[in-house]
Amino acid sequence: MSDLSSTRASSGALRRQLFAQTWPMAIGVMSLLGFQLVDSAFVARLGTVALAAQSFTFPITFLMIGVQVGLGIAIAALISRAIGAGEHERARRLGSLVVLGGATVIGILAIALWLFHVPIFRQLGAEGEALEHIGHYWPVQLLANWFSALLYFGYTLFRAHNNTRLPGLLMVTTSGLNLVFDPLLIFGIGGWGGLGLPGAAWATAAAFAIGLLLLGWRLSRQNWLSATDLAGETRRSIGPFSVIAGPAMLSQLMPALSAMAATALIASLGEQAVAAWGLASRLETVSLMLVLGLTMSLPPWLGHCYGAGNWPRIRALMSIAFQTVIVWQLVLGSVMALAAPWVAGALSSDAVVRDALTWLIRLMLPSYALLGLCMLVVSASNALGWPLRAMMISFARLFVCYLPCIALGVWLGGQMPYVGLGAALGNALAGSMAWLVFRQSMQGMPQQVRTIPAQPS
Repeated sequence: MSDLSSTRASSGALRRQLFAQTWPMAIGVMSLLGFQLVDSAFVARLGTVALAAQSFTFPITFLMIGVQVGLGIAIAALISRAIGAGEHERARRLGSLVVLGGATVIGILAIALWLFHVPIFRQLGAEGEALEHIGHYWPVQLLANWFSALLYFGYTLFRAHNNTRLPGLLMVTTSGLNLVFDPLLIFGIGGWGGLGLPGAAWATAAAFAIGLLLLGWRLSRQNWLSATDLAGETRRSIGPFSVIAGPAMLSQLMPALSAMAATALIASLGEQAVAAWGLASRLETVSLMLVLGLTMSLPPWLGHCYGAGNWPRIRALMSIAFQTVIVWQLVLGSVMALAAPWVAGALSSDAVVRDALTWLIRLMLPSYALLGLCMLVVSASNALGWPLRAMMISFARLFVCYLPCIALGVWLGGQMPYVGLGAALGNALAGSMAWLVFRQSMQGMPQQVRTIPAQPS
């Protein structure tokens, strides 16, 4: 009986620690993605064409996010493992590399996406007035995306050191600033000075720029960066980094590629369908706030346990995370499904868009319980030294489960209820597959804490 009580007490302590690490990130993610949803609601007041134009840019923005997250996953894994193994000077060098290298890579990508934006968006189905709107909006949004990437790399340093409070606070701060700037820059004051759709991008860029100033000030007070021997560290770490970053980046890019393919499929149903799908995509990310918070707070902790050889704690952490996600997403999905007509009405005044969005909410939101489980498995696999496995799970989720089911809905029904049903089925299949793969992977891991030899001084 005492052993059982001890196990329960240990599990309770882990739950409290995981909650303490996750809630700042979850709140930050909710505020960050919530302002993006409100941003789209403001844009919807400009008309269906403007909303469709913005929706066409979402997959390309996800592409940029995929690159930055892939880089961040690799660096965070190396930093957290170095800290877990007591290699603090190496962790500082890696911190400097993520800031400098990440800013360069995302900057080059942003320039390329502007130079080739016309053929890219035409391939997605944008044309006419929508393409003209994109031409004015996209360069400013690329600047905002670059600022967002710099913030993300800064957040990575804090998360790798188990500090999730500051990233969460800065996400809330930048979200609040964006909500203030949005109506002022989109519509102006008293009908004067409004920039229309580009104003939404300028609002985001201004909010992220202020966030960068605050992040730089706080980062300057930490001893987490080093300017010594960066070239040598690059040579030493390029192999381990590539092993993690390559598959991790592909894993993160696949959702963007999938979103591009899904948008192209939806575009065949018309601009109103694209507008509804864009709002549903924004709503999806907001509803997954807890999952996204866990994918940010859990990997550094898993990396520390991995570096220390503590597999029993890894098992306990993942079990708690799985249970939390399943319960939370089922409850939230059920409530949102019941409230779907009111949520859709608050986001769009167009009757066709509103009806399509209502069906998407009802059918897709409950399925995010299993989608969240799949996302946790991918995130944990990268942290535990299984990047190739994470990549294969992501590929199967998107290109074996999700996209074929959406395509089936488009081709068989040609209406949004069929599309939503297909997406929900794809999420259910992906979550079930990921859980089975992860359970099998953990069966071969040590049952006891593995002793790590001391590092030479």
